[in-house]
Amino acid sequence: MAAPARRHARRALIMPSSPWIGLLLLTTGFTLSQAFRTIAAIMAPSLQADFDLSPQQLGLFAAAFHFAFGAPQVLMGISLDLHGIRRTVLMVSPLMIVGTVLSALASDFTVLVAGQVLIGVGCAPAFLVCTLYIARRFAPQRFASVSAATLAIGSSGMLLTGTPLAWLIEASSWRTGFWALGVCATASWVAIALWVHEPPETTTPGRRESLGEALRGFARLFRLPHTAGIIVFSLVPYAAFVAMRGLWMGPLMMQRHDWSLVASGNLAMAVSVVAIAGLPLFGRADPGPRRRRRWLEGFTLAVAVMFAGMALAPNASIDVTLMMLMSALSGYMALQYPDVKDAYEPAVMGRAMSLFTMASFMGVALMQWATGAIASAAQAHGVEPFMAVFGSIAVMLAAGTAAFRWLPQPDSVKTS
Repeated sequence: MAAPARRHARRALIMPSSPWIGLLLLTTGFTLSQAFRTIAAIMAPSLQADFDLSPQQLGLFAAAFHFAFGAPQVLMGISLDLHGIRRTVLMVSPLMIVGTVLSALASDFTVLVAGQVLIGVGCAPAFLVCTLYIARRFAPQRFASVSAATLAIGSSGMLLTGTPLAWLIEASSWRTGFWALGVCATASWVAIALWVHEPPETTTPGRRESLGEALRGFARLFRLPHTAGIIVFSLVPYAAFVAMRGLWMGPLMMQRHDWSLVASGNLAMAVSVVAIAGLPLFGRADPGPRRRRRWLEGFTLAVAVMFAGMALAPNASIDVTLMMLMSALSGYMALQYPDVKDAYEPAVMGRAMSLFTMASFMGVALMQWATGAIASAAQAHGVEPFMAVFGSIAVMLAAGTAAFRWLPQPDSVKTS
């Protein structure tokens, strides 16, 4: 075979002919990150039994992944700018595999949390690489719809931590669940290494930024007045949904309503399916900058009311109905991505997205930790823990919405 033909064959091996193929392969990592961030809801009873965990320790276990996922987002954004999508994923995601092995072998709570930290760091670039890939390989007017579709596909990872994980734990143990996810993580890494090629740059080629220049670029985002509102608001909507689906759903149904683990897993599956279905619908219904922000505010307040209802719910039917309604509306959070995209110049888009992602997952970590502490304090004072947990989440959602509404708005909203 001639040299040009061999080069063409090698390029065909690693570069998908359709941008959708490359995006779907990258989305496998995001799918796994969705599974890892929601395992606590189903693993919680087994972990509490094996390690004698308090609600506060359970909250710390769930928060460890999200803190480790959110904290390196700035570094992930810099790595994407300096080293590209493919190299960043291949360098970082092996930590996900190492973390699953450590978690599966954990002999005490400290090792278990350390495994969650490694998994979180390994998953850190998972969705950020997808958004950057979309920005480079798809038309700008398709960003909202393709991002929402990617969120829907990736969110199928929540299905793994519903009924399938519950069955696996009942048939074997929570350790087997970690082993199974580790095998999936390894397969994802191999597929990306073999078949995903770096997408073309959208900017004019020139001198690559240094690390110091990239860090100063992040610092400039904080000097923009509208960044504060975006960051404060991003701390709460996704955090509230993950707190419900990824941590408290299983304990709620098993402790408040005496459901079995598999029945709780079936509910988690149903909630996940409804949430996934709503994502592309909201992505296609994007109403533009000004109305988009009003939608974000209105839906967040509606969810706050539902959490307040769960705090006072007298029976399982009301809890289930409110969780299903929350899931049906949760797709509105996909509108945060175009909101961030419209708020910043293209030159800083990668950094803006990584800052938003960091804030979202730090919000999840803080809410998981805080609600665990609130549940423990409520128990100590003779208050039903779920009433305190869901009531506090409702207050956090209302406060975040107020900040988003009254802090400075971006120019894209003022001029629309």
